[in-house]
Amino acid sequence: MFANVAGSYLWAWTAVGAALELLLQIIPVAAGLKATIDAGLARIFFSWTLHAIVYFWLMPTYIAYYTIVPRAIGGRVYSDSMARISFILFLVVAMPIGMHHTFADPQVGAGFKFIHSAFTALVALPTLLTVFTICASVEIAARLRGGRGMFGWIGALPWDNPMMLALAFSFIMLGFGGAGGLINMSYQLDASIHNTQWITGHFHLIFGGAIVIMYFAIAYDLWPHLTGRELIDIRLIRTQLWLWFIGMIVTTFPWHWVGILGMPRRMAYFDFGDPAIAPQAFSVTLSAIGGFILLASGIMFIVILARGMRAPQIDAGPYRFALAVHEPKTVPVALNTHALWVALMIGLTLTNYGYPILNLALSSGTSVPAVYVGAQ
Repeated sequence: MFANVAGSYLWAWTAVGAALELLLQIIPVAAGLKATIDAGLARIFFSWTLHAIVYFWLMPTYIAYYTIVPRAIGGRVYSDSMARISFILFLVVAMPIGMHHTFADPQVGAGFKFIHSAFTALVALPTLLTVFTICASVEIAARLRGGRGMFGWIGALPWDNPMMLALAFSFIMLGFGGAGGLINMSYQLDASIHNTQWITGHFHLIFGGAIVIMYFAIAYDLWPHLTGRELIDIRLIRTQLWLWFIGMIVTTFPWHWVGILGMPRRMAYFDFGDPAIAPQAFSVTLSAIGGFILLASGIMFIVILARGMRAPQIDAGPYRFALAVHEPKTVPVALNTHALWVALMIGLTLTNYGYPILNLALSSGTSVPAVYVGAQ
C-alpha cells in the first residue's frame, strides 16, 4: 500500500507537464485562439511527463518483487525498510530527469541537460537496491530449502516454480535494459544513439521484457484466487515464460545493434536494397522473428488461462503477501508517510524545470506557425 500511494503521487505530479502542454500550447491552437506554437516549450512540458509516466507500469512489477515473489518461492523479504526506501527513491528522483530525452534539442542549455543527466543516473539506485534486496530474499528461500555454500544455494532454488523462473528472466532483461539506459542518460554517449533503434530496443526490453513477464507471473499467482480454479499446466506455463524471454531477446538485441549502426527510429520504410544499409537487413529480419515468438507466447498465455477456467474448483484460501525476515513492530514516520518525499519531489521538479520553462516562455521569436493536420 505504501508503494501504491507513492506511485499514485508520482503519476499525478508527472501528469502536470502534459496537462500544461495541452492547456497552454495545443488546445489554444486547436481552438483557433492562437496561430503559433512554441514547439521547444511544448517539448519541455512533455519531457516533464515523458519519463516518469512509465513508472505507472514499472511500479506493479517492483511491488510484486517485494510482496509476492518471496512468499511464492517459500522465502521472506530480506528487509522491509529497504523496500520502502526503494519506493521513496522512485518518488523523489523519477521526476526531475525528463530533459535527458531532449539532449539533442537546442532550446535548453547544456547546464540543465547535465543536471538532468546526473539525476537520471540516480534512478539506478532504487533498482540496484531492489535487485540486492530481492536476491537476498531469494537466497533466504534457497537456504530454507537446504541450500549450502557461497553459491550452492542457487541450485536449491525452486526453478520449476513459474514465479522463480519469471523473476530470473525479469532480472536478466532488467540488467541488459538498465545498462542501455545508462547509455541513454549520458550527456555524451546519448549523442551516438539518440533517436535510433537503440532507444526502441531499450524501452521494449525494460517494459515488454522485464515488466510484462512479471505481469504474467502475477496473473498466474492471482488466477486461483480470482476464479477458484487451479492452473495445472505448470509445464505449459514455464514454456510460455521461456518463449517470452527468448522472443524479447531476439527482438530487442538486433534493435540495439542497428541503433549503434545509426538506424533511425520512427521510420515507416527502409530500402535495404541500398548498399549503405543492406547489412542491417538481417538484424531487422531477426527482430521480426522474435516478434512472432512473442506472439506465440502471448497466444499461449491466453490458452493457459482459458484451460484454467475448465480446471476443477479449489479453495485457494486467503491471499497472502510476503513477510519480512524481521517483521517491523513500528515503522519510522519517514518510512510510513509521504509528505516529506512529495514535497522534495515537487521542489526538485520545480528547481530542475522552473528556469528553462520561464526562460522559454518569456523569450520572443521562438514560436512558429501551427500546421494543422490535413493542411496543404
